[in-house]
Amino acid sequence: MQEVDIQALDPARLMELIGPVRAQEFETAAVAARRLLDGRRVVNVNSTATGGGVAELLQTLLAYARGVGVDTRWHVIDGTSAFFDITKRIHNHLYGAPGDGGPLGPAEHVAYEEALRPNADELLSVVAPGDIVLLHDPQTAGLAARLREEGARVVWRCHVGCDETNEHTARGWEFLRPYLDDVEAFVFTRREFAPDWIDPALVHVITPSLDPFAAKNQALAPEEVRGILVYTGLVADGGREEPSTVFTRRDGSRGRVDRRVDVLQTGPPPPDDAPLLVQVSRWDRMKDMPGVMRAFADHVDRSHGAHLTLMGPSVHGVADDPEGGSVLDECVELWRSFPEAVRNRIHLACVPMHDPDEVAIITNALQRHAAVVAQKSLAEGFGLTVLEAMWKHRPVVASRVGGITDQIVDGRHGLLIDDPTDLEAFGAAVGSLLADPVLAARLGAAAYERAHAEFLGDRHLERYAALFLALE
Repeated sequence: MQEVDIQALDPARLMELIGPVRAQEFETAAVAARRLLDGRRVVNVNSTATGGGVAELLQTLLAYARGVGVDTRWHVIDGTSAFFDITKRIHNHLYGAPGDGGPLGPAEHVAYEEALRPNADELLSVVAPGDIVLLHDPQTAGLAARLREEGARVVWRCHVGCDETNEHTARGWEFLRPYLDDVEAFVFTRREFAPDWIDPALVHVITPSLDPFAAKNQALAPEEVRGILVYTGLVADGGREEPSTVFTRRDGSRGRVDRRVDVLQTGPPPPDDAPLLVQVSRWDRMKDMPGVMRAFADHVDRSHGAHLTLMGPSVHGVADDPEGGSVLDECVELWRSFPEAVRNRIHLACVPMHDPDEVAIITNALQRHAAVVAQKSLAEGFGLTVLEAMWKHRPVVASRVGGITDQIVDGRHGLLIDDPTDLEAFGAAVGSLLADPVLAARLGAAAYERAHAEFLGDRHLERYAALFLALE
């Protein structure tokens, strides 16, 4: 088990953004949380420190919690390849999908429990009676009973889910249910994600947030965006001046982008003046990267001159996602099947995961450069990349699924596709934004306002403070 270093961030830097009324509300919640938690720790446990939305959320949220004086810790469990195969299977089931179709029987319960046993032993060496432990997602559910036996207060936070139940969701919950009997509170992104066997009084709805000052979201001048994208190979240089790749890290120090992105393409990168459709996500079947490619190839008019960039992490950089490599292979195979004229306009990018801030600033630059940001997910707990694009004033085309429906009002903050498998509708929505820059700008401006009002860290921490008070 790994303990992740948390660098405290002073929430005061949010105050200029949120204004005096919200600032006072936040300070009231912070004072109550400090009093309640005096002498106790809040320990978060998940399955990876990098390469996914949960890790990104924890990195920011826990830094602000430290900044208000809460003793919070972050531990990442270890697991075997068999363990992560099982938990990915459960993850897909909770999204209502069949996943790899593998079993979830007695042998899988044994493998799951055996992998978690040494993690529980290590965790109990740092958790004291009365500490609050937040367990994140299916990988950690099996730790709950041991922690409760030792007097910890246990909350299980599930970041995935599906609005409607089916045979796959039933199968996933059937596996997890025995491990959740001792949980005192459950946190979901949407109430609809909670199975009906959980007491509604124990269910808390908390939506994620973003940090506007993190490398992923900090303001970048156009020349900074261009410098990072040219250096990493994501756009062509156009014969201009030597690009600069200096940026500000989350701790305030200066950094430099040193690594280039591994890009599969037939020729040069997209011209820096070409409209760019971008989707950034894990190589995960639920994100439907192949569907984005097909929709772009078949249903986005070439007269727009647009290119498509799909960017995900290096498949060796995300320990808890065993299907990443196979999904990337499927994308490459599909890309190779297109005629050369189509391949010339589609770019598959894998960003190296050695330095989280470097990954974040590259993502930031690519999203800011995009003419349109896509999130054509088949299922989604919460669209963190959608929220990032909204913060950057980018127009978004996304699926009307899961938490995305709580982020975007169709036609006001972006465009939603009712059926994520309807490639023609997706292509038409993208084309409408490429053809109408005024509409795109209007949606982008409204998206920013919504992100500012609903999804910054003060709101997120206030809801967790309310949860901790409810445990008493």
